[in-house]
Amino acid sequence: MNDTVRLAPTPAQLARRIAVARGDEPADLIVAGGQLINVFSGEIYPADVALADGFVAGIGTSRGREYIDATGLFVAPGFIDAHIHIESTMLTPAEFARVVVPLGTTTVVADPHEIANVWGLAGIDYMLESTADLPLSVFFMLPSCVPATALESAGAQLGTAELATLIDHPRVLGLAEVMNYPGVIRGDADVLAKIRLAGHKSVDGHAPGLSGAALNAYVAAGIGSDHESTSLSEATEKLRAGMQIFIREGTVAKNLAALLPLVTPATAWRCGLVTDDRHPTDLLTEGHVDFLLRRAVAAGLSPLTAIALVTASPAAHFRLGDRGAVAPGYRADLALIDSLETFRARIVIAGGCVVARDGSLCIDLPPSMRAPAPAIDIGWSNLGPIALPANGHRHGKVIDLIPNQLTTGRAVLPMLIRDGCAIADPSRDLCKLIVVERHHATGSVGVGFVRGFGLQAGALASTVAHDSHNIVVAGTSDAELMFALRAVEQIGGGLVAVRTGAILAAVPLPIAGLMSDRSGPQVAAQMCAVLDAAHGLGSYLDDPFMALSFLALPVIPALRLTDRGLVDVERFTVVPVLGDD
Repeated sequence: MNDTVRLAPTPAQLARRIAVARGDEPADLIVAGGQLINVFSGEIYPADVALADGFVAGIGTSRGREYIDATGLFVAPGFIDAHIHIESTMLTPAEFARVVVPLGTTTVVADPHEIANVWGLAGIDYMLESTADLPLSVFFMLPSCVPATALESAGAQLGTAELATLIDHPRVLGLAEVMNYPGVIRGDADVLAKIRLAGHKSVDGHAPGLSGAALNAYVAAGIGSDHESTSLSEATEKLRAGMQIFIREGTVAKNLAALLPLVTPATAWRCGLVTDDRHPTDLLTEGHVDFLLRRAVAAGLSPLTAIALVTASPAAHFRLGDRGAVAPGYRADLALIDSLETFRARIVIAGGCVVARDGSLCIDLPPSMRAPAPAIDIGWSNLGPIALPANGHRHGKVIDLIPNQLTTGRAVLPMLIRDGCAIADPSRDLCKLIVVERHHATGSVGVGFVRGFGLQAGALASTVAHDSHNIVVAGTSDAELMFALRAVEQIGGGLVAVRTGAILAAVPLPIAGLMSDRSGPQVAAQMCAVLDAAHGLGSYLDDPFMALSFLALPVIPALRLTDRGLVDVERFTVVPVLGDD
């Protein structure tokens, strides 16, 4: 289905579409009696919509072979999420589609760099093949940073030569978020070669906090968007520099409230709403793009503008000229919604076919593809020590979590020293943190400390650890850390919460250690259980596992931990944990 959505119609299809538009032939389907949301004129008015061969043939045409009564409903373009990592939902692409299509989402632009960092090109091929025949159009941006930096150990490496094999795929729209912004700014040849590879296609950015001359250099390289802004001033500067601003509201990073004032009648066409990373519990309880619309309108944005931010605006940015509006010649992706407050889709049409009604998919999905073998190989015989000798030091650098943000703070704090080693101190909310390489059995392990989880006992472990997806563990003692490490290996990858030698709850993720082979409701139930267990251990974060998963990402300031050690992101180097500086 999706590999042909952007192909030009055959002469016969085009002739019939025109005939239907003229009213000389009956449409395949008439959506009758609804209120049309016109994202071009900014109007809402009653109009029938005629569909033929998967496209909108005309507005107002009344002859059809079949009819849908849309009385009392608003006829909107299908929603587009312009930046998401499907793997972060922990669902297979088919199961993701089963959850989001009934919510009105008909197109997503995905960055598969999570699975690419584990399986390389095989991971991208898996995502392309498993999305080829879904009622959800899934387009991809090729991962630009596999690995994200040289400060971590990934499962694969993708250079320009490897990416070149996929850049002309019809569902590849360009180059995904260029996280190595220091490399861009200093003119790194390998980074710039990937940007040049995109040619006329889009290049997405990832530049948290970048400003001034550095921002100018980054944008001058050809990077066109950013989804990392956390303040209105930051987003404004990037907008002035010509970047498309994607306002993110995900499971951890919640930037909508701070950035929504950026959206005005003059700027809306250069803005969009995206989820980026969203856990299955949030998808099932709050929603997907429909949730973003509810939040934006509740915060004061006009419903018409909000809808444009998830339809016409992202479609124009990615040059998806066949979608994003309900108009003649556009792909027949429609969400028939009940109101401009709830945005609840009663009927969803994708490619001219009714695919969902009243919150449930009403078509069969293709069977899930068989995934490659699991990728959990700790290499116990090579595993480095997790003890951290103090060597006379009394203070140490600590990663400070910032609630609802991906950025972290830094602190230098007195450490609890026992038997000559720095250890966790739950009384001061100091967890010990380790990151263990899991792809090549090297035994490489980084050790550090984090403040802000609230754990008073036990440990949490995850093989979802952006972007190289090694194993990240936060715990209240070395014994708890090691038990959690063994537990996550035992389940074949995933999330675990442990205490005193027992697994309290787990979410097995056998597909690359990132995705489950279970249904959305099953994964959500497992996720609820593991979150309850984490909260029972003292964590006060809404989703401590999502926060944990970003602590190994050395491209977002200020401090991160990888299997190579503690990374000062602003200096882009590994630094010692202990010491007074």
